[in-house]
Amino acid sequence: MDPKRALFCFLLLFCIYTGFRSGGISTSAGKFFTIASNTGHETFNKVQECLTGESAGTIPATAATSAVVMDVASRRVLYAKNPHIRLPMASTTKIMTAILAIEMGDLDDVVTVSPRAVGIEGSSIYLGKGEKLTLEDLLYGLMLRSGNDAAVAIAEHIGGTVENFVNLMNRKAFQIGAKNTNFVNPHGLHDDNHYTTAYDLALISAYAMENPVFRTIASTKRKTIPWEGRNYSRVLQNKNALLWDYEGANGIKTGYTKKSGRCLASAALRFDMQLVCIVLNCQPWFEDSMALLNFCFTNFKPHTVISEGQVLGKVSVVDGFESSVDVISGEDVVLPVKEGEAGKIKIRAYLPSFIKAPVKAGRKVGYVEIYLGSDVRIRKALYTASGVKENTFISNFKRIIDKWLKCGLCSKKTANRPQIWQFRGC
Repeated sequence: MDPKRALFCFLLLFCIYTGFRSGGISTSAGKFFTIASNTGHETFNKVQECLTGESAGTIPATAATSAVVMDVASRRVLYAKNPHIRLPMASTTKIMTAILAIEMGDLDDVVTVSPRAVGIEGSSIYLGKGEKLTLEDLLYGLMLRSGNDAAVAIAEHIGGTVENFVNLMNRKAFQIGAKNTNFVNPHGLHDDNHYTTAYDLALISAYAMENPVFRTIASTKRKTIPWEGRNYSRVLQNKNALLWDYEGANGIKTGYTKKSGRCLASAALRFDMQLVCIVLNCQPWFEDSMALLNFCFTNFKPHTVISEGQVLGKVSVVDGFESSVDVISGEDVVLPVKEGEAGKIKIRAYLPSFIKAPVKAGRKVGYVEIYLGSDVRIRKALYTASGVKENTFISNFKRIIDKWLKCGLCSKKTANRPQIWQFRGC
């Protein structure tokens, strides 16, 4: 047989053989995957389940009609009293106003104050008609001094109109999971249709505190901003007394109307735990908030459930040079637990039956769920630890030729006779 033809036949048979060894040749991705929607009906293999949990001290009483303490990272509720009762929220509304402005606007934007903003009742930073301030300065006026005029100016700048901005607020609340919340305005002046729950406000506050710009503003004790047309500036002092009186306090917003009573969303960072505390209709708002935070910091400690880069299983790879790839966590997952609870944590990783090569390192594939009783459920994405190249006829052929060329397996003689191939061992 002609040497060239023999070589070609050998390579063809070798590539077909290695292709089958790597997992088979598929004709349809749908043949391997049955994924419906994100409703729990995916066809997944449970890869891993491990058990890992404990109780608390005396729970403090609070005068609040409704209260919640929540861990920001995990969204675990550490304390709750009437968490789902709908109540007015007063100026804690401005948490949503601020985070929307930060996400949708530019801090350097120059905002022109409208007559509608100047005419709003209630707490104010005394904006003048036509006055120009940066969005950043307005946010400090909104969060530190609770300026209703700043809220309207921000809403008009971001949404075009106050009404459009309110629609954005409600849409964002739903996305965050605050489904028992309805906004009618950006400042919190009373309206019977303007309400939230302590649980919803905790979700909104936790979401906002994850934003570094918001966190910087909400934790600022005092700020000086310009006052157009005057030879002195506005000096804004934060109304949140916890920033002075509570170790680790770093936010977030006070609120009060006659109908709502005293409302406070507070936040504190201790022992690597960022907590938010919500009290609605609470006369001793600062005292009760500090007591609830103290209780949670005393009785809960951070527990690393999963470490970044931790291998949580393997997934088979079809048509790849490797038959499987490790699947890892992309981040640390830390859960605040009481004494004795760590052993009760359940971890379940869910992966597809297989994936098809080529596979890139860091590809999202499956997820892990973490349970602690019925009140905690965290879902985090999982990722491939490494890449896997596709194993096809072309890739096999190229790989073999490249290998032969590199090690001198093939050499070509070009004398005054027809070209032939000579084979030498490496």
